[in-house]
Amino acid sequence: MAGFLSPALREQIRAASDIVDVIGSYVPLKKNGANFTALCPFHKEKSPSFNVNPHKQIFHCFGCHKGGDVFTFVKDYENIGFMDAVRRLAERAKIPLEFENTPGAKESRHLKDQLLEIHEQLTQRWQNCLANEAAGQVARDYLAQRGVSAEAIKLFRIGAAPELWDDTVNWAHSKKFELDVVEQAGLIIRKEETGRYYDRFRGRLMFPICDEQGRVVGFSGRVLSGDEKTAKYVNSPETPIFTKSKIFFGLDKSKRAILDAGYAIICEGQLDLIACFMAGVQNMVAPQGTAFTDQHARIIKRYANEVVLCFDSDNAGQNAIVRSLDHLLAAELAVRVAVVPAPHDPDSFIKANGGEAFRTLVEGAEGFFDYLLKRLLATHDVATDKGRLEVLRAMAEALHKTGNSVLLDTHAQKTALRLGVAVDAVRKEFSKVKPQKAVARNDDGPDDDILAGEAEAEAPSPPSNNELHLLKILLLHEHLAGWAALHLDPNWVAHPLVRQIVVARLAACEQETWRSLAEFLDGMESPTLRSLITGAAADERPLPNPETQVADVVLKIRNQFLDREVAALTQQLSHPEAGDELRMQCLHEQQRLKQLKRSPLEPLQK
Repeated sequence: MAGFLSPALREQIRAASDIVDVIGSYVPLKKNGANFTALCPFHKEKSPSFNVNPHKQIFHCFGCHKGGDVFTFVKDYENIGFMDAVRRLAERAKIPLEFENTPGAKESRHLKDQLLEIHEQLTQRWQNCLANEAAGQVARDYLAQRGVSAEAIKLFRIGAAPELWDDTVNWAHSKKFELDVVEQAGLIIRKEETGRYYDRFRGRLMFPICDEQGRVVGFSGRVLSGDEKTAKYVNSPETPIFTKSKIFFGLDKSKRAILDAGYAIICEGQLDLIACFMAGVQNMVAPQGTAFTDQHARIIKRYANEVVLCFDSDNAGQNAIVRSLDHLLAAELAVRVAVVPAPHDPDSFIKANGGEAFRTLVEGAEGFFDYLLKRLLATHDVATDKGRLEVLRAMAEALHKTGNSVLLDTHAQKTALRLGVAVDAVRKEFSKVKPQKAVARNDDGPDDDILAGEAEAEAPSPPSNNELHLLKILLLHEHLAGWAALHLDPNWVAHPLVRQIVVARLAACEQETWRSLAEFLDGMESPTLRSLITGAAADERPLPNPETQVADVVLKIRNQFLDREVAALTQQLSHPEAGDELRMQCLHEQQRLKQLKRSPLEPLQK
């Protein structure tokens, strides 16, 4: 996302994104006093420790200590960069992100909003057709025959397009949508000879295709008539809101399961995915209407470091597995392959054997190169020289793409064993094959958040209770920050991260830039800093007489600082090489510090 995000626009998006509404759309929240609680979506737990504070517009988990504002939650839950989180919240609030007055930017956003609205309303139209109209009977019968449950139909919003040439055209007229816009949505087609429009989807079972936010951006229609001359599937063409190489069917529903499982299962079709999802295997996605691409691989990489390919057992499906290797390796993904026994696909396998059997099949998936060797041995006659050479060449070419010497040697040994030849001979043949890199990765560089995390030093020991108490006072009692700015020297604070927060908080007071806790939190790049802030702010224990307490806490922190200084001087005095002059200086400084400790707090010299 190019351009500059102004502080005013950032705050406009924050103000329009109530944290309870946003987090509540991801996880079920339960009212608990003035706040809301839930099972933490960022770690496994049995009792809720995840806390959302609507007044302060922050969240904090007392179990894993993750915390932040609404931007942080969307970024971490969706596993995306900060600017992508901003975009999603802006789109949710219908706030345009036109950073620059580029020609056509406003018109482009308006068109995309129209296309999204058309897709959403047409989804509802086709859902109603499937559920209630006579035109949906064939589709209802087909789904019953395939064993697709009512729960799955509702969850995936499956619908039916009537067997008519003008049903969508007439529907668009009734909704007062411009037909040229509906054409841009890819839902109707204009006949050049007459200029009349007709429906793209007719007499088909309709699967809405959603983006990662769950918005319908396209459709895939499965034929129901059995006409051999008709394509089995018709998919939406590419539009301003739909790019096939950037879309997975089901990712909007499975992304959390992928993050939890640590790997993604990639299958071929909608019904396969739906069957697996409803059987409890939910970390699954399906490329939509195109071959697996490098962009698909990069999307998966945001959620996991490993994929399990589970394509159909026919030749087309198995060949697709081999073709996907380059893109997966380029994205630095580990690859395994789950082979569904012929003649099954995942859907029919689950129908015959159950969801647990499919889960076992996936968990036992073998490494890609073990799979590749078996497939090459099955498809080439290794009793002939030609067949053996083909196996050697194909294995060598695939293995060289990894750039991994251990994998190369491991599978040289396995190849030699299966071909019944000496391993040194296989190594020699492998070395003759010119290494080829996997397809180039279009790497935009690491996110700023990742770089910040790598730069962050190892977390120090937890802060003292006094310093945590000070944080709570400064963050929750704005009127006391001014007093602290006059009486508290941040150098007295021992914990380096707490000191960093205190410096920022006092600076905001002196410069009169404090607006809200959420805005202050948003300025902290480090997750550890955010965790400390939200942990202190989320502590609901009341502070009686905070005006008295702030003075007591600052005094204790000052005296602890003085004690540390005295101890450091004592250590200098004990050094055997300390001269008399240094000893006298240390003794005088110790006396001064001890006298200061007996003195009340006074305003600092600014």
